[in-house]
Amino acid sequence: MLKLWKWYQQCLSTHPVKTQIVSSGFLWSIGDIGAQYITHSTAVSRHKKSDAEAEFKINWKRVAITGLFGFGFIGPLGHYWYEGLDKIMRLRFQLPPKSLRFVAAKVAADTLIFAPFDLFVFFTYMGLASGKSVAQVKEDVRRDFLPAMIMEGSIWPIVQVANFRYVPVRHQLLYVNTFCLLDSAFLSWFEQQNDAPWKQWFTSVKPLKEREGQGQGRL
Repeated sequence: MLKLWKWYQQCLSTHPVKTQIVSSGFLWSIGDIGAQYITHSTAVSRHKKSDAEAEFKINWKRVAITGLFGFGFIGPLGHYWYEGLDKIMRLRFQLPPKSLRFVAAKVAADTLIFAPFDLFVFFTYMGLASGKSVAQVKEDVRRDFLPAMIMEGSIWPIVQVANFRYVPVRHQLLYVNTFCLLDSAFLSWFEQQNDAPWKQWFTSVKPLKEREGQGQGRL
């Protein structure tokens, strides 16, 4: 394990972008397999399927699609985002590294800029790559974006506080990628839930003016 860590550190120092691209693709692929297993196990226990139906079979096409998302999007964009974010806070805004304002500003930027963009691209890409039409993808994004953003927003800021406060910049990508193993499993599982009742609750809450307009229309 120690040799593997040293090898990874060497690759990260020599080829940081390539290393993050490959590791992101690998971790997101593993995360999707975990999501498939969780979804399968939940369905088996809920519907009490037969032994033949209960056998877990990996959907390798979906693994490849999810892995490509980590490989082509999370890896390169994540690298430049965290490196650039640190430089902007230190050089442009001249915030003292590790200070409260420094950490708070980075967490805010990551939560308000990168996280929504990441979720939007993920749901759009997964839908199109799965063969859905543009109209279907729009409906999926409308259904999934808000609940996913709320659930992710309750966890990632805490993770990033520790990251920006205690982890050296050159290791922050590794830290994020480690948590992305769990995050990729969560997002893949989340995307597979389709029209789950708890998702529909978010989209069923309509603005007050819209509800008032509908109420007046029935009078």
